[in-house]
Amino acid sequence: KGQPCDFSGIQDYEMIEQAGGIQWPFPSGKNLEGLFAGALMQQRRLFEDGHFFHPDGKACFRFEEPRSSPEPVSEEHPFIFLTGRGTSAQWHTQTRTGKSAILRKMYPADPYVEINPYDAEQLKVDPSQWVQVMTRRGRIRAQVMIVPTVRRGQIFMPMHYVTTNQLTFPAFDPYSRQPSYKICAARILTEGY
Repeated sequence: KGQPCDFSGIQDYEMIEQAGGIQWPFPSGKNLEGLFAGALMQQRRLFEDGHFFHPDGKACFRFEEPRSSPEPVSEEHPFIFLTGRGTSAQWHTQTRTGKSAILRKMYPADPYVEINPYDAEQLKVDPSQWVQVMTRRGRIRAQVMIVPTVRRGQIFMPMHYVTTNQLTFPAFDPYSRQPSYKICAARILTEGY
């Protein structure tokens, strides 16, 4: 049995709305009502005052033509390797959710690669088969998931496995310097490698 609750679900949700939503990290404490009334209400939200980090204080939006892939496919690396969010139980790169035993039970422990059915047939791979995913930076072992949601010529792996990010191309946004790590060229090596 869990700890007794000092408030109802309706009082929780009303308090969340009054506080403008939950912000991360969520402070710990027993008395959530006092928490919302105190610490959460006093937190400054970035740009809430409408002032941005530019000389005129205004937001600056940049628009450009889409850029081509920093690493195009080739005969040796014929697949477009995509990374992104895996399951609803995986956020960030597991820096926070990876510490939760409950969330870790909700997604596969081993890395997996999603492959289109057509490509899987061409590669002669079956669901749950182990393969090597290889890029110019290295290779990792992953289990095959055959899914129609990935296009032909593309493969997908969740970014939440540390090994996934060891394969990606180190591209950065030229303005924010935010790492991209989303797309590069890859190949699949079947058993026997």
